[in-house]
Amino acid sequence: MNGLIRLELARDIEVVAQVARGDEVLAAAREHDVDVALLDIEMPGATGIEAAALVHAELPAVKLVVLTTFGRPGYLRSAMESGADAFLVKDAPAAQLAEAVRKVLAGERVIDPTLAAAALAEGANPLTDREREVLRAAEDGSTNAELATTLHLSQGTVRNYLSTAIQKLTARNRAEAVRIAREKGWL
Repeated sequence: MNGLIRLELARDIEVVAQVARGDEVLAAAREHDVDVALLDIEMPGATGIEAAALVHAELPAVKLVVLTTFGRPGYLRSAMESGADAFLVKDAPAAQLAEAVRKVLAGERVIDPTLAAAALAEGANPLTDREREVLRAAEDGSTNAELATTLHLSQGTVRNYLSTAIQKLTARNRAEAVRIAREKGWL
């Protein structure tokens, strides 16, 4: 569950709403006048990163804490670019989460140090937006012709995007490129 929090005057943390879908976060944040939104990366409807971007754009005063079981550096980078104030792994102790909420409310950013080090070591995502789009579409095993129809591209353009992505990821084929990009949090 993703929690939306309002900080009360007594400095207690109170969960005022929970939603199960990423596409419900913004409406709930508006309705409950929250101070902090706790977001999971993997949610139906919209990812936690997509929900963070929406909340950040519409309600910039709301602090965003992204939690994940997937300690992938690409997710950290994407979350921060989407406006997240904190990024923690879910298995962090509850006291650490509460402390992170207090810190972001005080204006600090909180990032799991292991993830931060991994993100720096990994470097930036080498894939362009279009290469990521084509790789995501290819994940289900679609042929180049099917991808071309779905993405409104020519088959040659699809082949070129896939070839470039495969080369950038030093993969042997498109399936391995998808796997590598997923593991790094780049898709």
